[in-house]
Amino acid sequence: MSIFVSEPGRPIGTRLPEAFRARRVGDVTELTETQAINPGRSEATDSEFQLAANAGRHKALEEYGAAAAGERREERPYLPVSRISSSALYSVPADATVSEALSVMDEHQIHHLVIVSGDNVAGLVDLRWLLGWLHEHETSAMSESLLHIELPAFLTASPETDAHQLARLMLAHQLNAALVVNAQGAAAGIVTSTDYLRLYANAGRHEGTV
Repeated sequence: MSIFVSEPGRPIGTRLPEAFRARRVGDVTELTETQAINPGRSEATDSEFQLAANAGRHKALEEYGAAAAGERREERPYLPVSRISSSALYSVPADATVSEALSVMDEHQIHHLVIVSGDNVAGLVDLRWLLGWLHEHETSAMSESLLHIELPAFLTASPETDAHQLARLMLAHQLNAALVVNAQGAAAGIVTSTDYLRLYANAGRHEGTV
């Protein structure tokens, strides 16, 4: 259930993490999986999530975990990210301008965009971040190439990653999306906070009909 975080950086080459040079979110001291995936339970032990929750910096973390607080670890449901993620991905090359990126978002009515450098994933940006960047720079920034911009950090997860664990890490890192990457290292989908809201709404509807 690998989850990785890519630090902020310019979209040069690939920014997808590799086990021996990236910072693994699950346990920053380990570079390899300690055991095989057990689809019967979730084993979220993220150190940064624990620090964030204990420090009280993210009230949402406490609220998210409250429902599962009384559950034994082995009883926590396992939900693969592939079950809730969307395979619809839109991208622009790293040498595209901010204006072009915004145009693609507007054309397809999307809020997240993959930045690619050749065949490599070079970044993941959302509409709010782009608008915030524009607000901090001059009007002429619309013509600025993404190559010259330090893009934000982003999370990547494998299709079998536990969705509950990923949600906690998204909250801890204050990110509203994560890129799903397949075994070949290619972007295979995206999971956003909207997907989690839809999941929660559907679960509430089913409970209400019982």
